[in-house]
Amino acid sequence: MLNHLRFYLPQVYPKLDKILFLDDDIVVQKDLTGLWAVDLHGKVNGAVETCGESFHRFDKYLNFSNPHIAKNFDPNACGWAYGMNIFDLKVWKKKDITGIYHRWQNLNEDRVLWKLGTLPPGLMTFYGLTHPLNKSWHVLGLGYSPSIDRTEIENAAVVHYNGNMKPWLEIAMTKYRPYWSKYVKYNHPYLRNCKLSEWSS
Repeated sequence: MLNHLRFYLPQVYPKLDKILFLDDDIVVQKDLTGLWAVDLHGKVNGAVETCGESFHRFDKYLNFSNPHIAKNFDPNACGWAYGMNIFDLKVWKKKDITGIYHRWQNLNEDRVLWKLGTLPPGLMTFYGLTHPLNKSWHVLGLGYSPSIDRTEIENAAVVHYNGNMKPWLEIAMTKYRPYWSKYVKYNHPYLRNCKLSEWSS
């Protein structure tokens, strides 16, 4: 349910013109101040694209046999990542992004447009309204891909443990865990009962 709150940011923060959205499974490694100066060229969403691999194209997320999808979207369009996004809330309100989201949700009442998750409706809602950010801002896949380049991770402003293998779980990939664990205060009262130090330090 909380994942759907991201589609209501102007209602949650009505006085803000711009907002930086960060997921709960990311680690900020560098100063993100520079994101505020990025020109989104009239778009709503600044995000890193994920189409380096074919399974991150629209046709992998949406049902293109449905006419609503086929007439509105390009199956080869590039997907983008949630996790670290800069949103222009002024343009959001002008374009009625929340209304677009509601429209697609209503059309998908029977789950014929896409199956599950908030990325497909996000791709649809922000279609044509997303400005690609430089990949060094946001490196993804630390929760599922064993082949991310170490230099790429270390140069990233934000690393994202998207996927099932979160760094605080025993199933995490051990080579990626230190990018998270170095910031954990294991002696914090709330963490003492989590037994994190037994396997994640």
